[in-house]
Amino acid sequence: MKSLIFETEKYVSELLQNNLPQTFLYHSFSHTKNVVNSVIEICEGEQLNETDTQLITLAAWLHDIGYIKDKLNHEEASVSLAKKHLKDSLLTAAQISIILQLIIATKMGHEPQNNLEKIIRDADCAHFGSKDFFDQSDLLRAEWELTLNKNLSDIEWTQENIDFSTQQHQFYTNYAIENWQKRKHKNLIKLTKDLKKLKADAQKTALKKAELSFKQNKAILPERGIETMFRVTLRNHISLSDIADTKANILLSVNAIIVSLVLANLLPKLDNPSNTYLIYPTVIFVIFTIITMILSVLATRPNVTSGQFNKEDVKNKKVNLLFFGNFHKMKLDEFEWAMNELMHDKDYLYGSMTKDLYFLGKVLDRKYKILRITYTFFIIGIVISASAFSIAFHYYA
Repeated sequence: MKSLIFETEKYVSELLQNNLPQTFLYHSFSHTKNVVNSVIEICEGEQLNETDTQLITLAAWLHDIGYIKDKLNHEEASVSLAKKHLKDSLLTAAQISIILQLIIATKMGHEPQNNLEKIIRDADCAHFGSKDFFDQSDLLRAEWELTLNKNLSDIEWTQENIDFSTQQHQFYTNYAIENWQKRKHKNLIKLTKDLKKLKADAQKTALKKAELSFKQNKAILPERGIETMFRVTLRNHISLSDIADTKANILLSVNAIIVSLVLANLLPKLDNPSNTYLIYPTVIFVIFTIITMILSVLATRPNVTSGQFNKEDVKNKKVNLLFFGNFHKMKLDEFEWAMNELMHDKDYLYGSMTKDLYFLGKVLDRKYKILRITYTFFIIGIVISASAFSIAFHYYA
């Protein structure tokens, strides 16, 4: 079988060098040779018998030759080519079947079913536990860009490596765990540090761009006269809102005192049969007082808002970011992004300030309408109650 291994090495070398596109920078003959060396290393460490070692070595030489035909389903293509290569060998059908199954075992996501499959899977990803992990990673990234048109930023690529290392890859054999796991952990720590640094650099770059953009667009931001107009008008609206709230609180306090006095002084006297003539005036008085209190509360009662928006709302300029009720449930980074969009869009900024002014006016309109009705009820209640008490005292006292 040793001669077959030598012939297979020669076959794979010529096949890949003559037929594999140069864009396959990672899955090259060099990678195949590294996998074979890793297989031999694990087999020695696991003290595998000679026959199994030779079978898995053959599988390692043949496992990636399918890339010359199909880059997405290369395992199946490798099996097809391997069948043709091994057809005239002295291997038994069972041995060929083992080799073909080992090739399939290198497929992403395959769960190894026996020790041989564990060995070839560990060997195929041995670079995760090696010092040249980052060099091999760069080759794979370049290959993806050239063959799959998959262009990832530095942050995305680093995150991809972290996710694969922590969520998809693991070493199965005792030898790999004992000898390669520690290096894999060190590589993962460095990946995590690199990701943190890349994110920090990206944030600094974004901040510098925002500052530069702000300076470049400063001329198109609202002029001082317009800013002053909005500032004064908004301040006046807020002052009017405070006045309305104060008026409502005064009415609420006054009527609360009146109700307390009625309950404390007038109601106890109604138990006396001689004072029954006071029942109707008292009921009228209390009803108007309670209505006035309810209207005062309604005048100051805040509206509940969703407090959320999405990127489409910002892009379509549908959300007013100057009102807290539209963003109080949003995350800080989402709000910062939206405010950055607002500050660099003159029309959006003017529109938001205008909407803020408009809806403040709508709130004031509602408050003062309710207050007007409240004062009217309060005056009418006082007049009717006083008249009712006068009539009661005049005719029944």
